[in-house]
Amino acid sequence: MKKTATTKSAPKPKTKASAPKQETKLEELQAIRERKTVLMQGNEAVAYGALDAGCNFFAGYPITPSTEIAEILATELPRRGGVFVQMEDEIASICAITGASLAGAKSLTATSGPGFSLMQEGIGFAKITETPCVVVNVQRVGPSTGMPTSCAQGDIQQSRWGSHGDSPAIVLYPDSVKECYELTIRAINLSEKYRTCVILLLDEVLGHMREAVRLPDMANVRVISRIKPTVPPHWYKHYDENQKYLSPLASYGEGYRFHVTGLTHDQLGFPTNKATEAADMMERLRKKITYNIRDLVQIESYKMEDAKIAIFAAGIVARAAKSAVVMARKEGIPVGLLRPLTIWPFPDDAVRKMLRDVDVVVVPELNQGQLSREIQRLVKDRSDSKLIKIQRVNGKLISPTDILRKMKEGI
Repeated sequence: MKKTATTKSAPKPKTKASAPKQETKLEELQAIRERKTVLMQGNEAVAYGALDAGCNFFAGYPITPSTEIAEILATELPRRGGVFVQMEDEIASICAITGASLAGAKSLTATSGPGFSLMQEGIGFAKITETPCVVVNVQRVGPSTGMPTSCAQGDIQQSRWGSHGDSPAIVLYPDSVKECYELTIRAINLSEKYRTCVILLLDEVLGHMREAVRLPDMANVRVISRIKPTVPPHWYKHYDENQKYLSPLASYGEGYRFHVTGLTHDQLGFPTNKATEAADMMERLRKKITYNIRDLVQIESYKMEDAKIAIFAAGIVARAAKSAVVMARKEGIPVGLLRPLTIWPFPDDAVRKMLRDVDVVVVPELNQGQLSREIQRLVKDRSDSKLIKIQRVNGKLISPTDILRKMKEGI
């Protein structure tokens, strides 16, 4: 039989850019895993913070500018025995992480403006069913599709009031890449401790900026897991009452039978129309926040000891504000900064204390007045206090010079 000659096609040459880029990425991942100092994005820090907090389930839909969180967890979760699922939309995503949490997982999703809006009913369901989960919202300019790659802080009020009905919120807001890591862990810890949906707010610049970060040794990372029931299954109440408004949480498949519904329910989880039981449920949702304010609220005070002018700012704007404080101090202007790491519950007590000692409050923000509205609420009884608002909604950052100039014009 005559043999036919076969020819092998020549391999396609690799592009010069692809190999080094891939090698660099692998080196970065290795450095992160070995806890070395690495140049890291805010979104990357969120992903690794979630993993270190024990997150083992992610469901989400890719959306700018949060996509890197999903990309990293798509790679890392399966390697660690976790589950990553790309859902068909954000409504399905919030439902999936709630269901996974009820089955015992530590669950998280990440999104941005339009997706966050779609999740609101699901967030309300997680709150009324007292199911631990975390939603990361990397804010961008809105409304609607807006400017997907530009920075904004337009979801601050939505993160508190987006769901219908009275549903108290825990919302955290970092201002650095390192804090993205730390507050992701804190968000998951608080969701597990207080059995609720916790929201982590970032902004586009914070999600994509890079800073040198060294992740701490895991021996120094405090991880909280939900309280498990110790009573026999027939004694278990899924919404038990206690003085600290913290209750054990059984998972599906552990032998405890319980009912979960978005309807107003009793301590066993069954729907009720009784006024007393409805009031008990609503009080439990409220008091688990109000009775634990000291544990929940985090705030940074910078050079406020002798300040007569205070800047109140959060997220990426707080970094510009801190630089503005330094610049003002060099000119002999007594300025300080109050920065909330916890946006909700709003730090009323810290702000009231600040207002006792200052004459002027400056509020720079990348929206049309969502933080200044809260300051206005607390300053309304102080006729001698002046409020200076700096607002920008065109996708551009507020600079330290912008803050200093506006402050000088107003005082």
